[in-house]
Amino acid sequence: MVEAMEWLQANAPGFKRLSKDERAAITDFSLLWSLFESRILETKGNVEKICEVVGKWQESGTLNADAFDRDVAYFRERYYFEGAFTYHFDDLNFRNSDRENLVRAVIDGSDNDPFSRMAAILIIIFRYRNNLFHGVKWQYELRGQFGNFATANIVLMKVLERHGRLA
Repeated sequence: MVEAMEWLQANAPGFKRLSKDERAAITDFSLLWSLFESRILETKGNVEKICEVVGKWQESGTLNADAFDRDVAYFRERYYFEGAFTYHFDDLNFRNSDRENLVRAVIDGSDNDPFSRMAAILIIIFRYRNNLFHGVKWQYELRGQFGNFATANIVLMKVLERHGRLA
């Protein structure tokens, strides 16, 4: 039986050019997102549910958005430069229900509310999920995604440790 990684390297455009770390970050993301969607979003993977759970954390005093400052900084650096949104921002492919205006306000720094910051980074990660699982990221052969998935994985693990009822 051919293993999936071998098959992908032989058949998927650009996959064999990805480093081992890039492949691992994408694979890890798939598993972490699945656990996040199960434990945090109660299998309802959408922006409405993300905002609902972030609101509950804020109400209960367990939000701790400051623990994600480094992650917010990564997304701001990637998506906003010299007073303008980068082309990467458009590549998130927001849908009407994805609260793009909230994400824009956090990324450009005009909204630093803890709820908004936490919701925005989880919405960005949700867009990574959709773009990966619906094939958009294959259009450019998954290139240039290591930082995105590595950061997303860190965020998902921190959220799961704090709120995931893992025991």
